[in-house]
Amino acid sequence: MKEQKVFFPSNIRFLRERKKLTQEHMANILGISRSKLNALESGQTKAPQPEDFLNFSEYFKISVDTLLKVDLSRMGELKLRQLEAGNDIYMTGSKLRILAITVDKNNKENLEYVPVKAKAGYSAGFNDPTYIANLPSFSMPNLPHGTTFRMFPTVGDSMLPIPEGSDIICRFIENWAVLKPRTLCIAVLKGDQDFVFKQVTLDEKGLLMESLNPEYKSYTVPISEVLELWEFQRFISNILPEIQPDLQSISKVLREIQGDINSIKERVE
Repeated sequence: MKEQKVFFPSNIRFLRERKKLTQEHMANILGISRSKLNALESGQTKAPQPEDFLNFSEYFKISVDTLLKVDLSRMGELKLRQLEAGNDIYMTGSKLRILAITVDKNNKENLEYVPVKAKAGYSAGFNDPTYIANLPSFSMPNLPHGTTFRMFPTVGDSMLPIPEGSDIICRFIENWAVLKPRTLCIAVLKGDQDFVFKQVTLDEKGLLMESLNPEYKSYTVPISEVLELWEFQRFISNILPEIQPDLQSISKVLREIQGDINSIKERVE
């Protein structure tokens, strides 16, 4: 069997420096000597005690398995922030943003619908197969294969011209790092925040949420507060969106007004 490289020494040094802690400060936090910490970080201790692994794992909220097997210094910033927020797949016992789905009799994925009455409970049951199985589900033609879709209701007018009360069909986003700026998304948030429909941009502070309606101010949500992201594909509504005037129409109206003003001036003169 090929010998597997162990990254524990370099990882604990990397995480300490990422928190801008000195060896002395880190050692005091963990209740060990500075010399022992230095030996662990430099790899001089070939057989660390089990309690050493557990202490670092508990402090950094990153599993022993990850500390041993994954080179954290080569990991992207987004993933690192997710780990530091307590989203290590081994610590939580489930894969990050694991997706519960339902299938039809032909084993094809359904499109589940989250009705308004289930909206408040979605953030608690989003990864519970039983909860998802109890949602209304159906199939819809012309959706790409090999991708998971879900339908969410909208509430409020923050996303006008998409009419209030529309049903939004979305595609599940597994890798948030590829998110393009101002991507229209349903963002499922933790706790009582349930989910929101916004233009989403990943930045250094978290996820920037912007409304299409300029009357609503933008705000930032920490990545640790976001459970799922679903990219907008289409919407269903019994209300026609208001037609927005284009530049040519505006220019034409302005020319007509200017012509009327000139005519009035000529008559006065």
